[in-house]
Amino acid sequence: MSPLAIGALYGGVTLVTLFAGVPIAFALGAVAVAFMIGFMPVASLGTVAQNVYQEIANITLLTIPLFILKGAAIGRSRAGADLYNALYVWLNRVPGGLGVANVVACTLFAAMAGSSAATCSAIGSAGIPEMRRRGYSPGLAAGIIAAGGTLGILLPPSITMILYAVASEQSLGRLFLAGLGPGMLLSGMFAVYAVARFRKEYRDAARADTEHPILRRDVYTMSQRISALPRILPFLILLLGVMGALYGGFASPGETAGLGAVLALALIAIIYGAWRFSDLRPLLVASVRESTMLLMIVGMSLLYSMVMSYLHISQSAAEWIVANHLSPWSLLMAILMMVVVLGFFLPPVSIILMTAPIILPPLRSAGFDLIWFGVVMTIVMEMGLIHPPVGLNLFVIKNIAPDIPFRDVLWGTLPFVAIMIVAVVLICLFPGIAMWLPKILMG
Repeated sequence: MSPLAIGALYGGVTLVTLFAGVPIAFALGAVAVAFMIGFMPVASLGTVAQNVYQEIANITLLTIPLFILKGAAIGRSRAGADLYNALYVWLNRVPGGLGVANVVACTLFAAMAGSSAATCSAIGSAGIPEMRRRGYSPGLAAGIIAAGGTLGILLPPSITMILYAVASEQSLGRLFLAGLGPGMLLSGMFAVYAVARFRKEYRDAARADTEHPILRRDVYTMSQRISALPRILPFLILLLGVMGALYGGFASPGETAGLGAVLALALIAIIYGAWRFSDLRPLLVASVRESTMLLMIVGMSLLYSMVMSYLHISQSAAEWIVANHLSPWSLLMAILMMVVVLGFFLPPVSIILMTAPIILPPLRSAGFDLIWFGVVMTIVMEMGLIHPPVGLNLFVIKNIAPDIPFRDVLWGTLPFVAIMIVAVVLICLFPGIAMWLPKILMG
């Protein structure tokens, strides 16, 4: 069989296995081992454990469990709700200020948790009921939280970016810096849309029903606003401490992950009294479970990629793409469309680890900066988190707000998908949006 025929079979068997409901890590590992038996020397099976261990024993991957622990410490304490309430007190005078507060809360939380699902769950559990109580439509409330949660894989310390840095052999520090500009751009665009949509719903309510809850306005005194500021202080200490250590050159990404975890545990112990083992046990168990799941996916994905490379599937696919003599931008568009399609079925972690051996060599040959492409690809994968049929954040929303019809959740998120497409176009037209910080701070 030709490499492309083997590749088609490899991909087809993988999709069938995934659609059968087999967990992603086991599906990828089983397919890889099956093709090793069928197409590789028998002796190669003896290297499976060694190869998986060597791939996981990467110092950069050590940051994943530590960032997950930091996110769990914040997400499973009252910190998320306190951040949200403090922001609302300050932004309630802005039309749609409650929606903007949720976007800002998601942005700040994402910069500490590094996980979209954690951000979505922590802020949404407080934000969605409050927005609905204030008269926001269920779709808008769900859309704001689902889209805001996606920032968890774009803003540092994004776990997805850590894996991309490993797969592409690029600087993690530069990648983190490159995600800041686009992250702020998306956050601002989400906030502008929240205000515009609020104004429309407000006008509709004013014309139809003077008793609609969206027409009510809370009033807070300056003393109440000032008294709310300490609730934001823990987040600022954590954010500034980690970012200052990383970009000030005082610590490596792995060391800042440990610093962030220790700071987060210290803050919830001091401020919320969560220092007993009974308080820490839920977040420790959640951290171990999520870390184990992710590292299993990483190990099996890298084994999957190794088999793909040995069978010359990735090389043949890259050669086929190059042989079509696509222009650089046509090549980029074709690859991004492939990522969109994969996002229908797979989470970002799997997409990166499965596609990196295929797509990165042609992109490098075409002259694209792989740091810049990592940011663009991350935004495209963010879309996958909020579009059907397997948008993870959609199911998180459905879990924390089961009374919102799934149809409303879908329609509420679609405008944010369109916003992300606009952001990708802007970053393609103006690459400096992503690259100015890495150039200034790291040369």
